[in-house]
Amino acid sequence: MRDIALQKAIDAAGGVAALARGLGIAQPSVSGWTRIPPERVVAIEAVTRIPREELRPDLYSSNSPAAHADPYQIDEIDRLRANEYALLAVLLGKAPTAELLKKLASVQGDASELGLARVALSDAAAKTDETAATREYFDLFIGVGRGELLPYASWYLTGFLQERPLARVRADLEKLAIERTGGRAEPEDHIAILCDVMAGLARGELGDGSLAAQRAFYETHLKTWALRFFTDLETTKRAGFYKSVGLYGRLFFELESEAFALPNEAAA
Repeated sequence: MRDIALQKAIDAAGGVAALARGLGIAQPSVSGWTRIPPERVVAIEAVTRIPREELRPDLYSSNSPAAHADPYQIDEIDRLRANEYALLAVLLGKAPTAELLKKLASVQGDASELGLARVALSDAAAKTDETAATREYFDLFIGVGRGELLPYASWYLTGFLQERPLARVRADLEKLAIERTGGRAEPEDHIAILCDVMAGLARGELGDGSLAAQRAFYETHLKTWALRFFTDLETTKRAGFYKSVGLYGRLFFELESEAFALPNEAAA
């Protein structure tokens, strides 16, 4: 159940979807909140003009013992993982804008495999434009009739759309108190939606914020097919910019699968 401050912010923004758009995040993240996450307070204050002291008095009230404490309590590794999931959710949920491509073009990497894939993604973004990226996204994921790839758990696991994997996703989203946005036709087992939920779990915005909750969602809804999807995206002949997205996603998900396979003590 949402607390009063969160509901006030949603009402001031014009609804859950409007608040999500104002924050630049996907609707499922906001739908899953029961209170405003510490790292979102300042941004929500800017969007709604509701003072931060009203949004999270436990953090910003002068009478609160937490007033001078660091509100960013999530583990730095989880924060970075959440950012990776969120980036994949944005790139796979819709065609990248010129602004996003510009930001990606400035991203730097390192000598690790994932770091080199990040450099490749940056180079690919620098070499494409919004028009080309939009056309490529349409050809790959929408198409006339259907796209080159169908980024749904049901398709990869059963060969059909809207099958039992979708029902399992919906059941778990209901447990996380994530509501479907009115007018949205995209089935919830879309890879972008699942990545967005993983980002929310890693940030502690959804569920109890535990590694166990993250592992359970990942292993139930992503582990069995996401790597195949990213490999397909990386190797399909119709992909240009999105080949780099496929490479980046594959390497990131390989790391996630390895980490979640570790015993609890080692993975924590």
